[in-house]
Amino acid sequence: MTPKSRNHRQPGRPAPAAGRNGPRPSGNPADQTVPDSVRNIDLPVGVHPAEGGRWRRFKEGLIGAPRNLWDRSLFRHVALVPLLAWVGMGADGLTSSCYGPEEAFRVLGTHTYLAPLIGLATALTIFIIATSYNGIIENFPHGGGGYVVASKLLGPIPGLVSGCALIVDYMLTITVSVTAGGSALFSMLPLGMQGMKMPVDIAVIGLLVVLNLRGVRESVSAIAPIFFVFVVSHVLLLAGVFWMHPQGLLGAASEVTDGWGAGIGTLGLGGVVVLFIKSYSMGAGTYTGLEAVSNGLSILREPRVKNGKQTMTYMAISLAALSLGLLVAYLLLNVRSVPGQTLNAVLARGVFTGWLGAHSPWATALLWLVLLSEAGLLMVAAQTGFIGGPRVLANLAVDSWLPKRFSALSSRLTVQNGVALFGGGAILVLLYAGGNIETLIIMYSINVFITFTLSHVAMLRLWWRRHGTAGRFRNLMVYLVGLALCASILVIMLYEKFTLGGWVTVLVTGILCLLCWWTHGYYQKVRMRVRRLDEQLTAIGAKKKTVTSEPDPSQPTAILLVENYGGVGLHSLYTIFFKHFPGYFKNVVFVSVGVVNSGNFKGIEALKDLQQHVMDDMERYVDLARNLGIPADFRMTVDTEVVQPAVDLCVKTAREFRRSMVFGNKLVFQKPSWHQRYLHDETANAIQARLQWEGIPMTVMPVRLFS
Repeated sequence: MTPKSRNHRQPGRPAPAAGRNGPRPSGNPADQTVPDSVRNIDLPVGVHPAEGGRWRRFKEGLIGAPRNLWDRSLFRHVALVPLLAWVGMGADGLTSSCYGPEEAFRVLGTHTYLAPLIGLATALTIFIIATSYNGIIENFPHGGGGYVVASKLLGPIPGLVSGCALIVDYMLTITVSVTAGGSALFSMLPLGMQGMKMPVDIAVIGLLVVLNLRGVRESVSAIAPIFFVFVVSHVLLLAGVFWMHPQGLLGAASEVTDGWGAGIGTLGLGGVVVLFIKSYSMGAGTYTGLEAVSNGLSILREPRVKNGKQTMTYMAISLAALSLGLLVAYLLLNVRSVPGQTLNAVLARGVFTGWLGAHSPWATALLWLVLLSEAGLLMVAAQTGFIGGPRVLANLAVDSWLPKRFSALSSRLTVQNGVALFGGGAILVLLYAGGNIETLIIMYSINVFITFTLSHVAMLRLWWRRHGTAGRFRNLMVYLVGLALCASILVIMLYEKFTLGGWVTVLVTGILCLLCWWTHGYYQKVRMRVRRLDEQLTAIGAKKKTVTSEPDPSQPTAILLVENYGGVGLHSLYTIFFKHFPGYFKNVVFVSVGVVNSGNFKGIEALKDLQQHVMDDMERYVDLARNLGIPADFRMTVDTEVVQPAVDLCVKTAREFRRSMVFGNKLVFQKPSWHQRYLHDETANAIQARLQWEGIPMTVMPVRLFS
């Protein structure tokens, strides 16, 4: 049974008048965390009364029941410990070893003796980038990653570029991971079944959308078994390689020594160096995913900095070891491409049949275990995109670069609009690329290094300014080396792959930046107009007649929906009482919903701060109305959305004040444009439609904003 919220009453039963200093009910589990000073507050616990029927049952069955915002254990429940964070955000990084080293190895052609050197350079780069991002975690413990770092240290434009690059990158993370997983899965099937690969990939993306709408922890817990099977099976795979070649790294070193002389004789020293750099750069997909922890730091359990750095350690060690091990294994077993199979599939077949015999059932079982776990984890590595991407989107929306709706949280406390957008976008990218993994990796690797480069520039600037700070020189060297590596990889990737598909990523990222810039400019203009309205109306506070009495439920009452204290709400108040209905309404009850979004969802204390802020605004409205001679009161709640909680409050208040009418407000523009409906929510109209169904009249007051 759902616990009853504050001021909760059974439908149809008369509602008692709720004074500003009414009694504080007991029995609600949320009461243990709410200050004693709370008055007239309806706490969102469980399902809203008006949300019923088949749709609610279907929705709860699919993504789960709404969470209780005031549950003291909520933030602990939805946050991830380092091990689960390694699963959820490290899956992308770890599985990038399934295509990054392969791409680097293919570039070498017959000069495979360079593979161990590529592996060592890759492992070193992983540790350098991980160390750099540990510094970002320390200095930006609230998350946001490359977008927040670039915005705060380099300015809004570099921050915008970094944020847009991350959005495109995370969308490609989903597509690349699912496509690579499909390739690994269909490596085990006959070539005639390749036509089924695209529908399977699309179905997997759809499944991941549903899992992420249920919640981050739930989705990560669901994929954890696949993750650990992948780790164990690949440890067995590399163990098999070194069992067959006990000389291991020494044998690989011998191959390098012998091949180096032959390579110089064929290509010359300069040619060998160029080939090494090209192969190293083409394996850039290996490093993708390392930025995920700093981007999604807000979903880690406290202490976040410690847990974030521990997660980075898990990611760096596992990815470096696997990447180096695979490149050495390709060399030792002389792995070559086979049509319809990945290099890892060829490697696993060679290892287990050579280790246990070509006809051994154990060899077949281990082969299937490796490839199935690889396929499964590659597909669910898209989870990183669904964790990090919507949060970057939400950060941009909070800063007005994108429509505000992308910062909204669902009743399950997920960034649902972002999850849906990333799922749909990933499917479109998949269809555009035709499921071609090579094309997708080219598009994928460019953007992540845009973010890496900007983040290193930003952190280099931060430490350059910290004169006399302990560890300054060491940090400067770390970020300088990291910047040199990331910038050079980015330049080489753009040069080598721009005409092969890289231009698409650059074009899409540029268009997204322009759209964000235009959106931000539009919101700034609207904000300036609203500010002028605030300046005009908030100054009007002359005392006409002060009243102290509570509103009389038997008298005509205006129920006024307001967002915060400012010109828009005051405009509606003055219009109702002094223009359109002078002398008719005797009372006013202000109704407000404090919205919990990704920007303020940071713990129970942040919720209390939001609640107090809304209550302070309501007190200001009540005091002003009483100064104008109008008996006034307020009702409020805190929730993840506005429409249904506002409807619930209005229904309860209308039952208390039988002769009442609800008023909302809506910004209207002198020159309306088609895009305004997308950049402004239709909250007032949505509330009006639901209240009309309840039989409660509501009028939407126009608030004109002139150019």
